[in-house]
Amino acid sequence: MTLTEPTPTAMKPPIPLLDNFDHIDNPFRHRITLTESVAARVMIDLAVANTEFSLALQFIYSYRGSPDTSATYRREVERLLQWAWLIEGVSLTEIRRQHFERYVEFCQSPPSSWIGTKNVSRFVDTSGELGRIRNSEWRPFVAKIDKRQYKNGKRASKQDFNLSASALQGLFAVCSSFFNFLCQEEYLDQNPVAQIRQKSKYLRKQQASAPIRRLSHDQWSAVLSEIEMRAAADADPERFERMLFVMTALYALYLRISELTESERWQPKMSDFWKDASDHWWFTTVGKGNKQRDVSVSDAMLQALIRYRVFLGLTRLPLPGDHHPLLPKSRGKGGIASTRQVRNIVQEAFDCAISKLQSNGDEDEAESLKLATVHWLRHTGISEDVKSRPREHVRDDAGHGSSAITDRYIDVERKERNESAKRKPVNPD
Repeated sequence: MTLTEPTPTAMKPPIPLLDNFDHIDNPFRHRITLTESVAARVMIDLAVANTEFSLALQFIYSYRGSPDTSATYRREVERLLQWAWLIEGVSLTEIRRQHFERYVEFCQSPPSSWIGTKNVSRFVDTSGELGRIRNSEWRPFVAKIDKRQYKNGKRASKQDFNLSASALQGLFAVCSSFFNFLCQEEYLDQNPVAQIRQKSKYLRKQQASAPIRRLSHDQWSAVLSEIEMRAAADADPERFERMLFVMTALYALYLRISELTESERWQPKMSDFWKDASDHWWFTTVGKGNKQRDVSVSDAMLQALIRYRVFLGLTRLPLPGDHHPLLPKSRGKGGIASTRQVRNIVQEAFDCAISKLQSNGDEDEAESLKLATVHWLRHTGISEDVKSRPREHVRDDAGHGSSAITDRYIDVERKERNESAKRKPVNPD
């Protein structure tokens, strides 16, 4: 990657603008302005910058009910404001198509001073009078390497930064939504993103959907067998019984990590498993877009629930009004609220399976498993079930908005296409 030649302003690392909404007032009720340290670096009229800052906060605040969406919108809007005010020296009202095209090119190759090598919080809490302060290590862009490279000893450098095709699509989508919001607020007359007629020079189109990332049969089998073996070894049964339940729920119920952890909008509890009048078991969860759905519970999942509840000293199955947290904390009351903690549980399970595969001589499977993330479990569960269940049933259990999304998990045509390609001769003679 060739990094952008920095201007004097770009030489300085930018200062974070937007804190979490837990630490700021409702921007619709209270006007929030830029601090002196930020205002001193803004290259446009300060009154205009404060107006745009207030509007940006209102836009992002509108998505506070969905933490992941809010975080994505905050990241994209903050980058745009930083570039407009510090690099281009224009207000949002001045941005036209040619400006936004320069912004896209800037994001594809930002100056090195704008690139970090690890994700850090924008603001940090300190003891004493300082309270909450800006994190000097924060950068708008972060260079990343894949999990397998990290496990093999490589560490990210600024030269590793690459704006992926999906990240570029997100940039266009969020910025366009933000500009539409400003038009609705009558702050702008037009959306500069909509003026770009040839987005194809930035956004690459695929002939077909990208393959779904999932675990192989051998990898998933290694995960389950290794956790069960360690749970039975009595070295740390609580740790591995919880791990087994987490992995089974993510796979068998197609859950996203946010659907297992507590948040302001969702506190999963044992009675979210419930039996209807026909003796069918369901699990109620709240997913993306704050949408509630009921997921069919298989017999295998029900047995996993029984095993976990018995280990916790509860009745075999929950009754209505059972408010025990689904994933109780190891210490203290309540359920796990940290998605990072659940990610660590899943990663430890993957590491156990990697060790097992390596000891069995399955180096290729072990190397591939080093790339796996939590979401692969959801993908794997859906991919396996869509082979034998009606796709409409899988669609509703997964919470897909349409059958077209579920169809991405059906890869029979890809397999047939590859099988037919194997018979193509190089020399027809």
